[in-house]
Amino acid sequence: MRLFAALVPPEPVLISLANAVAPLRDLPYRWTAPEHWHVTLAFFGEVDDATRLELERRLARAAARHAPVTLALTGGGGFGSAKNARVLWTGVRGDFQPLRDLARSVTAAARRAGIELTENRYKPHLTLARLRTPTDVRPAVEALTEYASPTWTATEVELVRSHLAQGAGGRARYETIASWPLAGKV
Repeated sequence: MRLFAALVPPEPVLISLANAVAPLRDLPYRWTAPEHWHVTLAFFGEVDDATRLELERRLARAAARHAPVTLALTGGGGFGSAKNARVLWTGVRGDFQPLRDLARSVTAAARRAGIELTENRYKPHLTLARLRTPTDVRPAVEALTEYASPTWTATEVELVRSHLAQGAGGRARYETIASWPLAGKV
C-alpha cells in the first residue's frame, strides 16, 4: 500500500484556505480537493503489511517524543519555480524548527522500519494544485501573497494510505489508517 505521514489542519483552517483559493479555481490547474489537504511529514511509497506494522510501531514512538506544534498556512509558491512550476503550494509558518525535527523523526522511524527514502531537504507546504506540464503560476502566487490562515496546533501525526485513481475524477483517494498524539512536553 502507498503511504505517507502528515499533519491535517482543522476545519476552520481548511475553510479559510478554501475561501482564499476559491477565486483561483478557474485557472486550468488540477486542484487538490480540500478534504485531501495536509502537510506531509514524509512520503513512504509502497509499503507491505509487515513493514507497515513495524512503521506504525516506530511512528507511535516518534510522535510520543514530540510536543504539539503551532502552525499557520501562508502565501504561495511553486515547485521548481513560480515561473515554471509542477506544483502550486501554500507555505507553513510557526513552530518551524519543531516541525522540521518532527519530520526528521518520522523519516528516521521509516528508515528503521526498513523503508528506503530518498534524501530531500524538508520544505513544509500544503499542495493546492498539480500541473501536468511546467506552468507559470505567478498569478496564483501573487493572489496568495497576503494570505495567512488562522493559527492552529497540530496535535497528532496521521498515517495516510493513498488509493491511486480511486477518487473523484480519477484522482487519488486518501484514507487515514492510524494516528498518534504528539505527546512530548512543550
